Amino acid sequence: MVAQLLMVSDDTLGRGLTPTGTGRVRRFRRDVTNHTSYVMLRNMMMNGMSTIGRDGGKIAFEVTGEGPLVLCVPGMGDLRSSFRRVTPILTASGYRVAMMDLRGHGGSSSSFPSYDDEALAGDIVALIEHLGAPAAVLGNSMGAAGAVIAAARRPDLISALVLIGPFVRNRGSKLGSALLQLALLRPWGPAVWCAYFSSLSPTKGPPDRAEHEAEVRASLSRPGRWRAFRRTSHSSHQPAQEALSSVTAPTLIIMGTRDRDFPDPDAEAAWISEALHGSVLMIPDAGHYPMSERAKETVPPIAAFLQRVGHRNA
Repeated sequence: MVAQLLMVSDDTLGRGLTPTGTGRVRRFRRDVTNHTSYVMLRNMMMNGMSTIGRDGGKIAFEVTGEGPLVLCVPGMGDLRSSFRRVTPILTASGYRVAMMDLRGHGGSSSSFPSYDDEALAGDIVALIEHLGAPAAVLGNSMGAAGAVIAAARRPDLISALVLIGPFVRNRGSKLGSALLQLALLRPWGPAVWCAYFSSLSPTKGPPDRAEHEAEVRASLSRPGRWRAFRRTSHSSHQPAQEALSSVTAPTLIIMGTRDRDFPDPDAEAAWISEALHGSVLMIPDAGHYPMSERAKETVPPIAAFLQRVGHRNA
């Protein structure tokens, strides 16, 4: 991630961004603070949203459909609506689908004491206990790390895992981590991240892609949200890697062949598959978010996998 994000950072800086708040930062602030963006975000967050108390804050989620529970967990910087194209297909297949927001993201609070993978795993466990186990967990990016830890700690709650573009181990160097944090500093950080976020979907994507990206920008502009995002970005995935050997749930690993978060998406998928004794589905031409970018190629195989491993109505 670091090298690619820094490439975006260089491009952003080269287009006129300066520490005084000019260029793309000013345009970013103007875009995310206009009335339309906030109305869009408010409507998105409140449509069917519920919350559960956790560590002095609240985790936002929404539930659709009836049947065995499938919990969808997004990645860092994204929203529960990243699974908006997953829900209709899975509910039509007879599943009850819950989508949650990470701490400090979307409708969730930004006042938590921690924002790392282990905290996310605790939120996953708490939400499954609240909604009723067992559940299959679909985790994207950092959401996959939290899902792995939760499955290792509470195998009684999680019957299957689907890991999409999963970060389940640390990559890069300490220098790379330091450069990442430099790239995310204000005033340029929000513009750099949003440009990088957009680049993670290399194709045109779904018709509502621009609307979703606007929701992400609006969410990050709310008070306390960029601070929460920065704290989330410090998360180590070492706990997830250490938990891999304790996971017993059947696992499907999904990777886009053009996922720029990984130097070699095929090799990373193969490594995770070996560690979890799971199966792999590579989505041609997709990036880091194949569940939205290539839903027709991604979601039906997920439903078939859940049926095959027994997560279905009796």
